[in-house]
Amino acid sequence: MPDSNTYQPFPLPEDITEAYIDCTSSCGLNYHILQAGQPGQPLLLFCHGYPELAFSWRKIMPSVAAAGYYCVAMDQRGYGRTTGWDKQPFDQVDLTQYTMTNLVRDLVCLVYKLGYKDVACIIGHDFGAVSSALAALMRPDIFQATIQMSHPHHAPPSPPFGGDGGDGGEQKKPKLDIQAELAKLDPPRKHYKWYNSTPAAAHDWANPPQGLEAYLRGYFHLKSAGYDKNQPRPLKEWSAKELEVMPEYYIMQEQHTLPQSVAHNMQNEDATRTESWLAPADLQVYVHEWSRTGFQGALNWYRAQTASTPLLARDMLLFAGRRIEVPCYFISGRQDWGNYQQPSAFESYEDEGVVKKGCFKGAKLIDHAGHWVQQEQPGRVVEEVLGFLGGL
Repeated sequence: MPDSNTYQPFPLPEDITEAYIDCTSSCGLNYHILQAGQPGQPLLLFCHGYPELAFSWRKIMPSVAAAGYYCVAMDQRGYGRTTGWDKQPFDQVDLTQYTMTNLVRDLVCLVYKLGYKDVACIIGHDFGAVSSALAALMRPDIFQATIQMSHPHHAPPSPPFGGDGGDGGEQKKPKLDIQAELAKLDPPRKHYKWYNSTPAAAHDWANPPQGLEAYLRGYFHLKSAGYDKNQPRPLKEWSAKELEVMPEYYIMQEQHTLPQSVAHNMQNEDATRTESWLAPADLQVYVHEWSRTGFQGALNWYRAQTASTPLLARDMLLFAGRRIEVPCYFISGRQDWGNYQQPSAFESYEDEGVVKKGCFKGAKLIDHAGHWVQQEQPGRVVEEVLGFLGGL
């Protein structure tokens, strides 16, 4: 266990405790977890997104645990107080640690070390929603139900099908270079996922001109319901012209770093509006943890999952044609652009090729919540989670 003297205590509800789960002999990680409820009760796993931590689940875990569950939220690989992940610089890190098969392997190792062989439900937000969906897709025998928040699941990629040249028997359109197309817009734009995959991103995130506290406060604000310009709608297609309507924290101005984009868009905003759901003491948890760890480990998720590293996409070809075949549910904020950032993903839950018929139990968009739905509207999220679990 790390020396607790090096860590500031978290402002946690009294029903949540911290622990370390040593999985170094299996996946190489010594997990930092938050837990609520009693071991031996049905296990629920909570997977956070970026730039968050297990701490992001603090508001809903006690109420869910009180319904008879053992709730565990972990700092995922590259994040927080979990250790054992590759801390080498951008050009030296082993990105195979961040393929989805390895990230799901991490979760399987944690489940076993907790003394379980199955999980009643795995719940994930943002990038953690990718973990929650793909864990259920890859190992439905272990992860027996799944909830995504703020990031809809979409089908794994498939290799070329049929035809003498492996091209499906017909001439295919060249794959769209979305970065090149965004750069042609006036003004030129770029996609935040590709930006987060660049060598400069970790330095930019760690050294914002406005200071880390103001930067993170602004970032949380702009993606929340408190930012009045968040009025999302479905996008018709994956094209620069369609993506252009999204806020600049998604489709950035080409010359901006993300800290510059946040500063630019926060000029006339009241950042204190977010304090109603993210108190100054809670924000300090994120500020302290990211100051201590840096951002590269977490940003490696973007590098391994975007087209900036196409060779790693082969990892998911193992699951071509596979669909979710366990009960699943989607919860998000009504003011969250994340619901639509990948055109048609939200609607794909109704596609039997993506989710087995009868397994999708519906979606709930919660009003007065943006991207941070489990922090902005925790009571409503608890209602939806328990409603889904009660119907299993």
